Order: sequence, then structure tokens, then C-alpha cells
Amino acid sequence: MNERKSERLLNLLIMLLVQRHFVPKERIRSLLYPDSSTDAFEKMFERDKEELRSLGVPIEVGQMDAFFADEPGYRIRPDEFALPDIALEPDEAAIIGLATKVWEHARLAEATTEVVRKLTALGVPLDVSALDIVQPRLSADEPSFDVFFEAVQERSAVEFDYVRSGQSEVSRRRLHPWGVARYAGRWYVVGHDLDRDAERLFRLSRVRGRARKVGPAIAYEVPPGTDVSEVARRLAPAPRHERAVVLARAGAGLPLRREADEVTPGVTGPDDRTSWDRLVLTRTATGLADELLGYGADVYVEEPAELRDAVVSRLSAVGGAA
Repeated sequence: MNERKSERLLNLLIMLLVQRHFVPKERIRSLLYPDSSTDAFEKMFERDKEELRSLGVPIEVGQMDAFFADEPGYRIRPDEFALPDIALEPDEAAIIGLATKVWEHARLAEATTEVVRKLTALGVPLDVSALDIVQPRLSADEPSFDVFFEAVQERSAVEFDYVRSGQSEVSRRRLHPWGVARYAGRWYVVGHDLDRDAERLFRLSRVRGRARKVGPAIAYEVPPGTDVSEVARRLAPAPRHERAVVLARAGAGLPLRREADEVTPGVTGPDDRTSWDRLVLTRTATGLADELLGYGADVYVEEPAELRDAVVSRLSAVGGAA
């Protein structure tokens, strides 16, 4: 799926999700398909609806006015689209890794803002809190992520310089990427190594310099039945787990609470103004500091000292940059 189509599908999803009533087809066309002819719009709109439905998005069709048989409208009910609470193991979080990056990608974030701005300008009543349903909480800040992600969509080869674990020598690699996955707090690309003629896994943080797509698009086929997350789990080094003790403000850090081995309420925290709970976690060491940073001042690390120092160091760096 190319970037333009991905952006259009995301815009359609947001438009139908944030409005409280059925959206007429002409309004959808004027905002999202303004430069398309009538025939082109009808074809694209039908394809886009079916693609969203194939991804599990429940697009509802209904009448704009219950008393008149006018043109049908479309909407997505947040209560039907929302997922129930799901407790994911760290390695299972890879399932939503790609969706996370698509959401947080700067170009698509701009698209989100643009479609909401257009709807607001028309005086349409919006419920932007519905967007929380589809906003993931993982992050992907590897510089090479975009290149590999786009190459997966286009099925283009990628050439890059890579440093293996425990080595300092840089080697040039060529890959037909099958997918990008997150495992044990790291981002990996999985694919067919063209030089070694075998499936391989590469950690994105070990890519040096600028990765680049080479050759034509649609240059290969992903083997049928390939599960990128399963390949990542099979080929990646076994994750190292550690015990961590953190304090969370009362009512905050719900995902951490669901995964905690122990929860002790009403403990003394770093300040006397709020109530704190102590959480004991057994988690993958890699990426835990980044996850805790996402909770800001609502979480305080007690132990281990190395984890607390890592969080403090990252916060200090952010404060210095500001």
C-alpha cells in the first residue's frame, strides 16, 4: 500500500469515527476525494470501504433522516470499534508494532490534524476523544524504520550497512524485507538475505548510515504463510528479564497495573500531595525505561538503580534540550 493510499484510508477512518452522526457520501467526497471525477470517486470509495472492513473496521450504513429515504450515510461507532482490555506480553506487543508506527509517522499525523481541521471548519460536531481507541502507545524512532516500512509495502530490495552484535566491523547487506516487527523492546526487519540466500533478522538500531531502496518495486513475493512476528521471536536473541519496583500515582499506569506481580496501595511516594501505589514488575529489560518514561511524572522508579538512572538520564537530556 503506497503512502497516499495509506493516508487516504487513515483520513476516512478518522472522519467516520469522530463524527456523531452518519456522514453523507458527498461530504466525504468533498473533503477526502476533491480532485476525483464521479466515476473515480465511486471506485476509490468502494475499494477504501472494503479495505477498512477487511481490517476489521465496522463501517455502518444508515439513513441521514429516519423519516425520509434520502441518501445513506456512513459512520463508525466507537463502542463497536473499541477493543476490550487486552493484557499483552512484551513479545506479543509486536502484533501492533506496524500500526503504531503508521499512526505516529509525522506525515500521517499531519493528515490527522488536517481532516479534523476541515471538519471543524464546517461546523460539524466532533468527538475527537474517539481517536484514543485507535492510538497505540508504542514508539518507533529508529532512523531507518521508514525505509524498511516503505520497502515492505512496495516489495523493493533494501541495501544498508550493518554491525553485528559484539563486532565493530560494518558490512554491506542486501535484503528483500518481508516485514518489520517489535520484539523484546527492539525493532527488527525480517526478510530474505540476498547475499546469503536465507531468511535473516536485522535489528534496526544496528543499521549504520542511511538505508536505501534499490531496484524496482514488486521485485519479490513474501513466502505464503509468513508470520513476521513468529520469525522475529524465532531468530532474535532470547530476551533478558528483570524485576522492577515502581511507584504509580493512584489511578495512573493502568497497563502497568494489569501486568504487575504485586500491587501495594497507599504507600509513601516522592511527594505527600498525592496517593501512590507500589508495583512489582517482571519485565523485559530492554525498552522498559522508554515505556516508563511515557507515563511522565505519574511513575517513579524505586529499583533497580540502573533502571532509575536510565530514566533520570533520559529526563535530564530532554530537559537540557528544552
